[in-house]
Amino acid sequence: MIKFNPIGYAKTPFTQIENVPVQGAGISKDIGELILDEEYASGLDDLDGFSHIYIVFHIHKSEGYDLKVKPFLDNEHRGIFATRSPKRPNAIGLSIVEIERVEANRIFVRGIDLLDGTPILDIKPYIQSFDNIKNTKDGWYERGLDPLSVRSDKRFA
Repeated sequence: MIKFNPIGYAKTPFTQIENVPVQGAGISKDIGELILDEEYASGLDDLDGFSHIYIVFHIHKSEGYDLKVKPFLDNEHRGIFATRSPKRPNAIGLSIVEIERVEANRIFVRGIDLLDGTPILDIKPYIQSFDNIKNTKDGWYERGLDPLSVRSDKRFA
């Protein structure tokens, strides 16, 4: 059995599953906070030197999973592991956000796409020289919908 303990939670303007941005950094301009438990505050030292972070989180409102889903950015059913659908066998999410500032146990971010109260499992810095992979393929998404025009709905509720 694997057990994770959240290190904090997200404070965002999104209280319902509907109308959450389907992608964060570079797409959404929505602002939120990551509030870590006090015991982890010193772990934020030096984070303010980075512009972006990865957030690893528990998709806490997701129940069950489907192996075939119709993603928000497409009109065809796809295999779950070829999508970023929240209904996954392990309800773990990954998002990239821009750091606005770090204060005590709080990270103020831009480009958030999490529900209010989402449990945060980990935070990692985005490092361009490691994380910016060239010459990649985007599979079915190469002909996908414009992410700016799409918000979440109840399809994965």
